[in-house]
Amino acid sequence: MSPADQTRLDIYFMAIGGTGMAPLACLLQEQGHRVRGTDGPLYPPMSTLLECAGIRPHVGYDAAHLEPPPDLVVVGNAVRRDNPEAVAAEGLGLPLLSMPQALARFFLAGRRPLVVAGTHGKTTTTAMAAWVYSECGADPGYLIGGAPRDLAASFAAGGGPRFIVEGDEYNAAYFDRGAKFLHYRPETLILTSVEYDHADLYASPEALRDAYRRVIAMLPADGLLVACGDTAEVRELARQAPCRTLLYGLAPGNEVRPLDGCEALPEATRFQVADGAGGEATTIELALPGDHNVANALAVWAAARRDGLPAGAVAAALARFHGVKRRLEELGSRGGVVVVDDFAHHPTAVGKTLAALRQHYPGRRLVALFEPRSLTAGRRMFFAAYREAFAAADRVLFAPTFYGGRLRAEERLDFAALAAALAGEGVAAARCDSVDELLARAVADSRPGDVLVTMSSGAFDDLARRLLAALAAARPAAGGAERAVTL
Repeated sequence: MSPADQTRLDIYFMAIGGTGMAPLACLLQEQGHRVRGTDGPLYPPMSTLLECAGIRPHVGYDAAHLEPPPDLVVVGNAVRRDNPEAVAAEGLGLPLLSMPQALARFFLAGRRPLVVAGTHGKTTTTAMAAWVYSECGADPGYLIGGAPRDLAASFAAGGGPRFIVEGDEYNAAYFDRGAKFLHYRPETLILTSVEYDHADLYASPEALRDAYRRVIAMLPADGLLVACGDTAEVRELARQAPCRTLLYGLAPGNEVRPLDGCEALPEATRFQVADGAGGEATTIELALPGDHNVANALAVWAAARRDGLPAGAVAAALARFHGVKRRLEELGSRGGVVVVDDFAHHPTAVGKTLAALRQHYPGRRLVALFEPRSLTAGRRMFFAAYREAFAAADRVLFAPTFYGGRLRAEERLDFAALAAALAGEGVAAARCDSVDELLARAVADSRPGDVLVTMSSGAFDDLARRLLAALAAARPAAGGAERAVTL
């Protein structure tokens, strides 16, 4: 049953500011349910999303917030079992759902879910698919764990058969420890990449691969797996699909690939793709830098063409797609210094982000400001991978490890040692004792022409916007108008 056919409910969200929770809360309210909830202090873009929807959550957790008792409680995966509100909800016997359980219950029944999963690129690829299907008149439903620049919002119920959703591999809730994507019943699955991440949840790479095996096994016989064939790990998993598989990527062995390579321009990336076996070549000009965004576009192309969306319309929509906030987002320029905000935290994502910035800002000094925010980012097993990734920058400043206190000494990555290793290879690098120190050093060392990129999977103390303010105070505008735009 669609939400419109169901009884209007009073739904309470614990940890309402999560990247999946906030859009779902807005979507349910849009469908006529009463939505309320709580979280810690929130920051954009999710705080803005809730505010625009008229949802004003409590700050801080208190059992009194559950009065009057709601009909249903949706619990985010940031909520622990001993949370006072969780304890109270269980004591009152209130029905509890995880975020993916709620999404499946209210919006996926009777739809054809297109699920985007993988270690990297989920949010951008989901937003790109939602944009393309919308522009081609397919009226999809969608839920995106980020703020797309082109769509009116990160959520829509839609009226068409497709519901496009970002399939996170992280656990759903304290009472629902499986991967979120296991609730989404994909009819089509886009698998962008498989690398070891979430070491706090998956004890080994094999445990993570098993989660992907399980979601692939859910595909129906007449479904479709669109898998990035550029890595052996994804190809191996794809062989186990119970349905048709399309491999995409930049490598020659893929079925969906650029025909003659990619032309990397500062303002765009141009390539051609064949429209099926023996089909005519279609030119795509993507307004996003980086090979990883070419791969994302190829995945969306494959899914959209399989659904019968016209080739010309798909290509035109891809050309008008401008990405997601906090993914290579240029916030502005002060004193000739450009500030870019990005979500990169895994070494592979760091490397791809820096490569894309090299394409977009050729010949400029690239300064990476990195916060090891997740429980995985601060682990010593990534020392060599980070060393290789950050070698693409000219200067690197490391903030303190956000969850350093939750990692054993033998698990923690020594970022001072990493900085020393990078310095030995000609990359000026240092570890800072606080975000404030990092801010001061970045501003003092900056010079006109620099590109400063902040990288974190969290708030990073609002560093990017604080940088813009500090740069403006430190020096006058360096000739010409200052910018406050996005890539």
